[in-house]
Amino acid sequence: MIAERQGEAMTQQNGASDYAERPNRWPLPPVIFGLSLALGFGLDSLARVALPAPGIAKLLGALALGAGLALVLWSSSTLSRARTAILPHHPATRLVTSGPFAWSRNPIYLGELCLIAGFGGVEGSLAYLVAAAVFIMAMTHFAIRREEAHLAARFGAEWEAYAARVRRWV
Repeated sequence: MIAERQGEAMTQQNGASDYAERPNRWPLPPVIFGLSLALGFGLDSLARVALPAPGIAKLLGALALGAGLALVLWSSSTLSRARTAILPHHPATRLVTSGPFAWSRNPIYLGELCLIAGFGGVEGSLAYLVAAAVFIMAMTHFAIRREEAHLAARFGAEWEAYAARVRRWV
């Protein structure tokens, strides 16, 4: 499967125990999130491009902010209740497949994506939507692929079955 191949490639580059013991190093996902928000703010400050229908954009933005915050909190509490790592540089002790993880393999990152896009709506700015697209690419490349290799190394067939039935983002 894809995660297995990615895990094999990363193991060849970094040694077998690297991804089994620690999924992420630098840049850590919270840094990617913060930099993405900063990118949206910076682009908006440099060259503001307003979204059409500002009233609707503000409403959708507020809904996205609320949904994003709720999803981050729900996902974090689900991991905490399962007594496994929440911090992305600590090893997972359990494969969590319930709650928000039943329909997204990365609900915390999906919640953060909603927060970035929500700021765009509330501010009426296209810049945050550009930052959201950058966030997806950076998070997938620098965090999610590493975490998938980590989970494949730690949970094997159980991870493969989960990855086959639940999509990466939604």
